[in-house]
Amino acid sequence: MWGPEGSGKSTLSLQTARSVQKEGRPVLYVDYEDAFDLSYAKSLGVDVPAYVSKPEKPAKNGFPVVIVVSEIFGVHEYIADVTRRFAKQGYMAIAPEFFVRAGDPNLLGTVAEIQKEIVGKTPDEQVMADIRAAIAWAGKNGGDTRRVGITGFCWGGRITWSAAAQVAEIKAGVAWYGRLVGDKTPNNPLHPVDLAAQIKAPVLGLYGGQDTGIPMDQVEKMKDALASQKNNKAAQATQFHIYPDAPHAFHADYRPSYREASAKDGWTRCMAWFKQQGVV
Repeated sequence: MWGPEGSGKSTLSLQTARSVQKEGRPVLYVDYEDAFDLSYAKSLGVDVPAYVSKPEKPAKNGFPVVIVVSEIFGVHEYIADVTRRFAKQGYMAIAPEFFVRAGDPNLLGTVAEIQKEIVGKTPDEQVMADIRAAIAWAGKNGGDTRRVGITGFCWGGRITWSAAAQVAEIKAGVAWYGRLVGDKTPNNPLHPVDLAAQIKAPVLGLYGGQDTGIPMDQVEKMKDALASQKNNKAAQATQFHIYPDAPHAFHADYRPSYREASAKDGWTRCMAWFKQQGVV
């Protein structure tokens, strides 16, 4: 999807991507003839590509950094656009292609296939290593690694919770409708509810009250797990905001699930949360 590994590219242009629809999902294509520069972060011996957006003018003390974690569909135009929205607010926004080792989700026909062949073969431990590599890359390319946030959608929301517990550099997270509980597997040994005691960065959880895949009793279970950690300041500072009438993926403006009012309010809360927690 992103071109050859080890190309040595160091920055990523913002304007030369184009998207098309493939079975209802926007797919990001890169036109290399238009001098499209690509960023790579070395992680576990692999060059992990990433879409990076940042302001044109360098920041005196470095840009605040936000890691943007995709849904199960990988880094397509919607995720690229989210990074550009962050850049307009002064961030260096990095969206790593965490599925680069497993394959391209857009080549598979169904969500079930993607879950089995791509997501199921992408270990949490590997994703955490890739996030650390992306943060290290940011520090070498104009980002301020003292100010790092993370946000993600669906699968990326779950990863946001995990990273807030396991990646020390992260200062705050915003998890959009990320799964909180689930079956444990070798690649997914712990879920957010299992990591409540380890939370190191406060998380804002944004969830839809009509999300049939994440019922409110699971959200309450996560709240209880966090509340029980009386001596963990990050766990105690973590908050949820529920949109009663919103379904899953209410921020995804390319899908029928999109709910404009909830999405815009969630974005406002996301910006305010990162500011409140000192990311920007």
